[in-house]
Amino acid sequence: MEHVRLYSEALPKGHETPFTPQQRYLHFLWDFLDRLPLGLIVSFSIPLRRLIAKHLFKRCGTALIVEEHVTFNFGQFIELGDHVFFNRGVFLDSKGGIVIGDFVALAEDVRIFTHNHSEASHMVREYHPVVIEDYAKVFAGATIMPGVTLGEESIVGSGATVTADVPPRTVVAGSPAKVIRERKTDGRHADDLDHIWLY
Repeated sequence: MEHVRLYSEALPKGHETPFTPQQRYLHFLWDFLDRLPLGLIVSFSIPLRRLIAKHLFKRCGTALIVEEHVTFNFGQFIELGDHVFFNRGVFLDSKGGIVIGDFVALAEDVRIFTHNHSEASHMVREYHPVVIEDYAKVFAGATIMPGVTLGEESIVGSGATVTADVPPRTVVAGSPAKVIRERKTDGRHADDLDHIWLY
């Protein structure tokens, strides 16, 4: 394994901030799990992914739930609060940093990007962190672009492309995403929103 080089290590950010041997092994184990039948068994795979995340991510709160085929390039730039849920197929481009608060859910095939390229030179890159605040939800197929903050209790509609900050307790949809209304909370906030992902 000491001679193995993963895809992320071949990226420019991989040269700037090389993986430690432990980070390399944990990245490998995370991706390898999805290629094993054991990756389908939630009583095994979810606790194992949680354990890997606690050692690989910059911060990982309690009760993380990660489904199959959730991928990222630099775990050391990911910070998660408590009770975060990633559904199948989520991709986290974490080169610029991703901070996710408590009780946040990313649905199937959500994409988060934290870097972009100059049109004049592909080698010129800019990195901007993405922040998702507590009790936000991002629905299937949405894309979050670099530098965006999703406010507390906000909702991003399916298939949206979010290019600007989302105010707290609002619902955005479309491409580019626009505010369409306030979130319907029936007066509930925080834990009363029942962000419970699995039983």
